[in-house]
Amino acid sequence: MSRVVVAGGAGFLGSHLCDRLLERGDEVVCVDDYSTGRPENIAHLNGRAGFESIEADVSQAVPVQGPVDAVCHLASPASPPAYLRRPMETLAAGSEGTRRLLELADAHGARFVLASTSEVYGDPEVHPQVEGYRGNVDPVGPRSVYDEAKRFAEAMTMASHRSRGTDVAIARIFNTYGPRLAPGDGRVVSNFVVQALSGRPLTVYGDGSQTRSLCFVADEVGGLCSLLDAGMTGPVNIGNPDERTVLELAHRVLELTGSTSALAFGPLPVHDPVRRCPDISLARRELGWEPSTPLDAGLAATVEYFARIVADGGNGSGAGGAGGSGG
Repeated sequence: MSRVVVAGGAGFLGSHLCDRLLERGDEVVCVDDYSTGRPENIAHLNGRAGFESIEADVSQAVPVQGPVDAVCHLASPASPPAYLRRPMETLAAGSEGTRRLLELADAHGARFVLASTSEVYGDPEVHPQVEGYRGNVDPVGPRSVYDEAKRFAEAMTMASHRSRGTDVAIARIFNTYGPRLAPGDGRVVSNFVVQALSGRPLTVYGDGSQTRSLCFVADEVGGLCSLLDAGMTGPVNIGNPDERTVLELAHRVLELTGSTSALAFGPLPVHDPVRRCPDISLARRELGWEPSTPLDAGLAATVEYFARIVADGGNGSGAGGAGGSGG
């Protein structure tokens, strides 16, 4: 049994990680300021033995008491609308938040896992993306607040590892989807599903030929736990190499929901990646991990989740087609 601090634990991906850690017998301390995380994501865990939640902004303070065996840093806005609404806070989470969480890990001799992102590859010129690829990122573009926050977090993580011997690992997370995505958050799956269920047009940026590689959240969490338990440092790609076009995804959502919604095409956002697909050879070899959930099965679980939300009147308002990588 370990006591694991999950920063950003009330977010989409973080809440699923809290679930998995508790299921396997770990104790969990969830730290979240609820700026993009949602209390309802962890409401089912409140009062459960081994679970503690602390409301705090990790870029300001990490008020965790007691023993700590591992620190998982998932604290950051992850969808484009979220980090564009909170640019300074996103940069702070990647910089000062990373520093404070590394110091917590150092103080306890704990393992530190950084949830980085495929966005560090930018609009890639190498395909599929391997960990050794240095990326094609605009450091002053509108998406840079997220891209550069994560790139800086990686640099700080490795600096701590080299200079202080911190036990670290870096996961580069590719597009992840599933239950607990927030309606209208700008990520392609959630917005397509909500639009289809609400009878609204599905907004496709460009001609829909850009690709995404979508990993179901249960698989993604499995990869993160494998990395947490391993001795490797990384960075390591944790994602699904099953590459699909955005247009193909839109049609799959329409078929699974039975929706008659039309497609509405809009201009591509600035620096929206044209192709995105991980090479997961390293994860397969070193972690024995690869995703196993078929796209239709993952989409069906996501549709079921959002059908309940739409029935309750929460129909979101965002446009689909782009989408952040993490949670």
